[in-house]
Amino acid sequence: MRLQRKRLRIRARRKSRELRMVANNTAQIPRDGIVLFSTLRNEKRRLPYFLEYYRAQGVDHFVIVDNDSDDGGREYLAQQLDVSVWTTQHSYKSARFGMDWLNYLLSKYGAGKWCLTVDCDEFFVFPFSDTRPIRALTDWLDTSSIRSFSALLLDMYPKGPIGQSCYVEGQDPLEVLNWFDAGNYTISRNNRYGNLWIQGGPRMRMFFADDPIRAPALNKTPLVKWRKGYTYVSSTHMLLPRGLNLTYDANGGEKATGILLHAKFLDTFGAKAAEELNRKQHYAASHEYKSYAAQLKDDPDLWCRWSESYINWRQLEILGLMSKGNWA
Repeated sequence: MRLQRKRLRIRARRKSRELRMVANNTAQIPRDGIVLFSTLRNEKRRLPYFLEYYRAQGVDHFVIVDNDSDDGGREYLAQQLDVSVWTTQHSYKSARFGMDWLNYLLSKYGAGKWCLTVDCDEFFVFPFSDTRPIRALTDWLDTSSIRSFSALLLDMYPKGPIGQSCYVEGQDPLEVLNWFDAGNYTISRNNRYGNLWIQGGPRMRMFFADDPIRAPALNKTPLVKWRKGYTYVSSTHMLLPRGLNLTYDANGGEKATGILLHAKFLDTFGAKAAEELNRKQHYAASHEYKSYAAQLKDDPDLWCRWSESYINWRQLEILGLMSKGNWA
């Protein structure tokens, strides 16, 4: 494991040569700042609300890798005083789906800080997030000597065909995508890395019904008190050292966990899936996007009679999808 971690850190340093600085405002990051890291491409439509949401939660700075966008998103981000932007035309796939770039930036700008690594369609929800900022959570984690915090990726979707879910730039996407699967999840333990492996939800039942083992993983560890020796191994699903993956109580108790509300299925999803399938830059020969393309031609409706309408984090806790643990 130490050798693997060393190799990944060397890869990250080498791949950092592919990054070109667009706007560097990192000197403004407070010593105890909360920093968000993300990689994106052609997501201008999502960016205004994404930044608004995380600013309101208490994020101090955004470190973004733009993978050759041509929709004006890079220019928009460069105008934001609390955002630092790097860009690259190099292969997302050959950078381990962007994680080599982010591992380098996390080491350079995140060491000693609480770092939140998310996609721009993921919205972090944690216990008491309706009344407390992220710093309240990280202060409690520091006091409890907890270095990492996990979250279930919860796919949100509209009631009705995906293509008819009209979204306006700057709008809260959860006004359009207000439904989720309350059950239908499988969970196992990854013995090599020690993390939990969770699958299920609407993507498994709609796009991977014939091959559920290949459904996307929903377990993530997005919030970490970063140190230079740390590295993400596969997206934010697991890290090294292995101890960062032990975000659950193996003895049957409950640890505090969160949710990433996944606002993927907007009306632009069909075009986005077609673009990504054509680019062939995603995991396992883009099998996920091949499954999407096969189903999206019929403009599917992910809603079913077991769907739940989203209310707040307390609802998610009652359903057993997250926990406040012993944080009161």
